[in-house]
Amino acid sequence: MPAPAVATAADLVLDTLGNALAAARDDFGVAVLDVARALGGRPESSLLGTRDHAAAANAVLANATLAHGLDFDDTREDAIVHTSCVAVTTALAVGEATHATGRGLLEAAIAAVEVMCRVGLAVPGALHARHFHPTAITASFAAAAAAGKLYRLSETELTHAFGICGSQASGIIEYLADGSWTKRLHPGWNAHAGVIATHLARAGFTGPATVFEGTHGLYQAFAGGHDAAKLDALLASFGREWEIAQLTLKPYPCGSIAQPYMDCAARLRVEHGIRPDAIRGIRCKTSPGPVPRLWEPLAAKHAPPNGYAAKFSLPYLIASILVRGRASLAEFADPAVHDPDVLRVAKLVTYELDPTIDYPRQFVGDVTIALADGRTLHARQDRPRGGPDAPLTRAELEAKFRGNAALVLPERQVERVIRHVDDLSNDPPLTGLVSALTMEDPHA
Repeated sequence: MPAPAVATAADLVLDTLGNALAAARDDFGVAVLDVARALGGRPESSLLGTRDHAAAANAVLANATLAHGLDFDDTREDAIVHTSCVAVTTALAVGEATHATGRGLLEAAIAAVEVMCRVGLAVPGALHARHFHPTAITASFAAAAAAGKLYRLSETELTHAFGICGSQASGIIEYLADGSWTKRLHPGWNAHAGVIATHLARAGFTGPATVFEGTHGLYQAFAGGHDAAKLDALLASFGREWEIAQLTLKPYPCGSIAQPYMDCAARLRVEHGIRPDAIRGIRCKTSPGPVPRLWEPLAAKHAPPNGYAAKFSLPYLIASILVRGRASLAEFADPAVHDPDVLRVAKLVTYELDPTIDYPRQFVGDVTIALADGRTLHARQDRPRGGPDAPLTRAELEAKFRGNAALVLPERQVERVIRHVDDLSNDPPLTGLVSALTMEDPHA
């Protein structure tokens, strides 16, 4: 593996662990951790944010749900998949179970990222168009790639594991209707399925070798078909082109497509000293693809019912930036989304379609603000911050991790986690990192 891929994998480990820890005390996090404890099994893998353990498949059910649950995790734009919530949590859980080392963890995570991106890149935009969540549909294959590497599956066994994953792939986007929690579960449930698929394949269970491209395969069922030449090219690029280098890490805990718009609003607010009471209208340009998720029904997006629904409301996200100057985790607490000052500005936000935006190959932000004094202000951003064109700095990544992890861990443990993640490429045992992540017993 080239050094840049290894370094990015370590960044993903740090980012993912912080995102998961931050969610461990949220209501959905408590619920999924309780279920993982009850499922139990051999206590071989840690439940993040706790002192408890479970079987690897049950641990990843909880940990991947935590890692994605705040929508603070990375994205591969064209594929529209969130990779590290699956890749890192599966590599860690199975790595613990198999007594892997730091390099084994990184290798497994990279394998998962490369597989997950390619499964999604074969049909860009098609899964969303048929009302499926791309992260959910691709996650079990990523988890099987990570787990299969750590469990040392043969080529035949891994082929069967992928075949089994195809019959377990699931995840619709109806959560958009009411801000319910199913999207949060998608990586956890499907990563769990991927680990189970590896166990079944090791035991001799079979799955179809044509799971992706077959007449009744994944792409026909979930995407209405695929471009065979495109899939062949994606397969041929393994080991030569590294999709992990194309990921975007998030500065805001909400949908990736929205973030360039939020940056535009933030820039206009600072550069022009915009007062919320001076705003008379806000118009955004968008391609048709994101409209059903971020814009419609517009009346509901103007007043999201809860904090989770607000993460997929561009009117709320832009208004939070313009009124408060921020969109941190606190702005997605349920009481925060009912702030009348924010909702007043949110109702001023509308959109128009722009066919020149090449979605999903482009996540563009384009915001025009009309002010009471007659001025019209405009900003455009062609890519999200945090991607290969404008990566987050190491200092920004560490600050994000510290802010997230400190919600659960004391400062000394937060700093220990950073040191252990930095050391992963030197191939230490995982015990040091796991110890740093484990909640201390307050009664000890």
